[in-house]
Amino acid sequence: MTAEGFLEGRRLQMARGVLLQCIMGGYPPARFYGSDDGDLALTADPRQIHRLPWSETPRALAICDADELSGESSRLSTRGQLKQVIARYAALGLAPVVATELEFFVFAPNDDPGQPFRPPVGKDGRREDGYSAFSISSNNGLRPFFKEVYECMAALGLPRDTFMHEMGVSQFEINLLHGDPLLLADQTFLFKHLLKEVALKHGLIVVCMAKPLAHTPGSSMHIHQSLVEIGSGRNVFSDESGQPTALFHHFIGGLQAGMADFTALFAPNVNSYQRLCHPYASPNNACWSHDNRAAGLRIPASSPVARRVENRLPGADANPYLAIAASLAAGLHGIENELAPTAAIQGEFEVPDNLSLPCTLHAALERLKRSQLARELFGSEFIEGYIASKTMELTCFFDEITPWERRVLAAQA
Repeated sequence: MTAEGFLEGRRLQMARGVLLQCIMGGYPPARFYGSDDGDLALTADPRQIHRLPWSETPRALAICDADELSGESSRLSTRGQLKQVIARYAALGLAPVVATELEFFVFAPNDDPGQPFRPPVGKDGRREDGYSAFSISSNNGLRPFFKEVYECMAALGLPRDTFMHEMGVSQFEINLLHGDPLLLADQTFLFKHLLKEVALKHGLIVVCMAKPLAHTPGSSMHIHQSLVEIGSGRNVFSDESGQPTALFHHFIGGLQAGMADFTALFAPNVNSYQRLCHPYASPNNACWSHDNRAAGLRIPASSPVARRVENRLPGADANPYLAIAASLAAGLHGIENELAPTAAIQGEFEVPDNLSLPCTLHAALERLKRSQLARELFGSEFIEGYIASKTMELTCFFDEITPWERRVLAAQA
């Protein structure tokens, strides 16, 4: 809308069905969002109105809540779902603290989706070949791109912790500073938008698919979580002597109870399971362990004041609002029901059947469809609408024949 209209407080309305629009652009049947497909009000969060520093024409972006016209938050809104989970913790005198680690790839433009992504040509005239993990080399020629990324982050008020080259070809990772879950979800959303916009200015593309390249590690969005006491700020995962508390173990127990049911929320696309089926540092399990990256739930080495649980299941393609909401909601379920986790697993291990997770989008959606826990925590309206939208996407995928099928199966009897 125009700046004048925004500053006058003009209300922006949008059809409810847009919140269930699938990634191809279509919509599930209207019964999933109200047969009348009436309007929602988009209410700008005054803390999240940003002038876009990369835009040549002055533009601003406002992150909004999707509210029913009667005033309450729409149950179809993932940002609204996260706010409700945070409110449930607040009722117990607790505040979650979250940090996200986002991995992404920087590629040369790809105008033919039938061809693999390729890294950009570097300053030495060559394309990176996978030997730069954790390197400080600048041969990739991406310094100007990252310089503007840093400048734009500062302009948007996005504090960064560490930035590094990851294991994949032209793959990078940022760690955002820990803080309020809603703020971190907003920052993760803004950062992904920023990356793609700045990349286009530099003749590049940024890809946040979970697994854009074969034979290469995928991209995650690990979620670090702890809980503090409102008022004192004390980390309730550690007691006065620095030992883990019962509440810490209940939180892990809740995550273990919910991860299989919520896999479709953490891994929302067909491609998500390409990452999880090749589980190098992307474990598809609900095991927990101290500082073991093969476990889906890792307890990083830290001081007692920083004790936290890292959920390693979500990919870079996950909706940050929904993934954080699902992870925190599962932990809260464990606290409220005093669930006990399994024993911690160390070293190399076999995943028990009861801690394995769905390994295809179809299996994950079927598990979500049967989950009473998901309906209790997120409401039937949201879960049924989410499943309907994702089922459309899965059906669309199965409408296409892949190059592998033509290459390998055409000559078979």
